[in-house]
Amino acid sequence: MTKIADLHTRARGGPVFICDFSPPKGVFYDSMGVAARSLGADCISIPYNPGKAVYANSAIASDAIRSATGTDVAFTIATRDMKILAAQCLLAGAALLGLENTIVVRGDDFTSSELRQVKPVHDRTPTALIQSITALNNGIDFKGRQFGAPTNFCIGAAIDTSRPVEREVALAKRKIDAGAHFFITQPGFSPDAPLHFGEAYTQTYGDALPIPIFFGIQVMAPGSIAFTEIPQSVSDDLSAGVSPADIASHAVDAFLAAGISSFYLMPPILGGGKRDYDSAAKVIRRFRT
Repeated sequence: MTKIADLHTRARGGPVFICDFSPPKGVFYDSMGVAARSLGADCISIPYNPGKAVYANSAIASDAIRSATGTDVAFTIATRDMKILAAQCLLAGAALLGLENTIVVRGDDFTSSELRQVKPVHDRTPTALIQSITALNNGIDFKGRQFGAPTNFCIGAAIDTSRPVEREVALAKRKIDAGAHFFITQPGFSPDAPLHFGEAYTQTYGDALPIPIFFGIQVMAPGSIAFTEIPQSVSDDLSAGVSPADIASHAVDAFLAAGISSFYLMPPILGGGKRDYDSAAKVIRRFRT
């Protein structure tokens, strides 16, 4: 398996795409394997129960998708739902399957109605969980005991360049110090905020960010769920019938022109959790040719 941080290095400035891909709700259907293969992404990232719904475990789904496609994968783990013991047991199982790319997130907060049925855990912050995975990589479990053979995880972390930059820069530094190897960001449509984030990090700490960032770009379709504020120009293009792939490709072009070439691509999420993977595949194919 190729580690995500190495994907960034090997690309040598060419576009690199990690593509988000929802795990199945239940058994792994052949049609999902076809959809994953057709993406053409450098790595397929499996989120942890998207929409806070019941899906196949992200690590197990990652192994199934890797087996069906031969593509490198990453699985997401959320601190919202796991105590450190459960998290490290999951990680040990993922290591047994030969998985090496993981992304640590906090997880969306439960709504007031959801809190009647489920309680958040947050036994560790994402930064603390990153630190514990680093310890596993050194052969030490959360109790400080020797853990058989060390794991070999390439650890990803999440940042949001749309938030106040001083806070997010400080958070990024803490995650790097904890052992993060790469970042993914919340989606955006312009390179302005990412560029400002990079400049602020350099000004604050005297050096450029030492690990790669895969910048989020969401492929928007009519009626799809948005994870960030949608620029008026994108709304206008959708209303005018411009294809989702064209709109996202324009955003990729803008990032490439700004010297940014590593992307976390999010296919449209439609009603009922359905996803338009074909539009994401069209974006990736355009930049492969």
